[in-house]
Amino acid sequence: MAGESNRKGECIVQLYYAVTAADFREASADGRRFVHVAYRIGEQSELLRQSTPLRTDGDLMSVSDRDAGAVERPETLCGAVVRECLRRGYRGTVLDFEAEPRDDLRKFAGLLQTRLRENRRTLYVPAAYIDAAPDAVELVCTAVSGGNFQEYLSEVIRRRGGGKRVALDVQRLRMDFQLPAPTGEGVPLDADAFETLRAGKAVYFSPDLCARYFTCTRDGQAHFVLFDDADTIRHKLRIGAAYGIETAFLQWPEVKDIAGELT
Repeated sequence: MAGESNRKGECIVQLYYAVTAADFREASADGRRFVHVAYRIGEQSELLRQSTPLRTDGDLMSVSDRDAGAVERPETLCGAVVRECLRRGYRGTVLDFEAEPRDDLRKFAGLLQTRLRENRRTLYVPAAYIDAAPDAVELVCTAVSGGNFQEYLSEVIRRRGGGKRVALDVQRLRMDFQLPAPTGEGVPLDADAFETLRAGKAVYFSPDLCARYFTCTRDGQAHFVLFDDADTIRHKLRIGAAYGIETAFLQWPEVKDIAGELT
């Protein structure tokens, strides 16, 4: 939690790694906490679960909106989520909702925040759902490719009324921008493509974006490549901790090669 320090004396937030059951064995290490990516909404407002590891006490559950049917019985679905939290010892629930917001899911989110709070559990929601669940913790993406990261985070925290009402959704940047890039939209790179582009390039740090970058030329076209490594992610976490943010989420497949350097 905020105010704790790691062995380097840095103020840190509590990190949760999002894992599937297949990831869990590889990701397991002393002191790590997890978000279990194992739940989604079924066609009849039921909670569907894939396999999960035996140990989940103190972790969080993630509920996806992938292929979600219409939630016509939000009370039933909320009850299933709360029972799962209590049965498996979860500290709360993360709504991993990526599709366009829907009214039925907004109603479900608002009801779920109440039911979880009654049971001393926490709900985490994306920004698109925070108006439906204003007492939940808002997930803030760290993959900023324009402006100033610290100012952006400060504004969200000001709007939410404090760092404890915000959690960092740490998305590891590996983005290729063809210049000029008037829309600010880049192309995500997988690890192999990124390493091929980076080979032999001079790398710089952007204080505004809290990320590293390099430039290159391909087929006569200039490119700007923005990326995160362990140092830039730790830098973003330190900024979050300084603002009172207590929690951060990372996707295990994105950071497994640097996870040992993050704590």
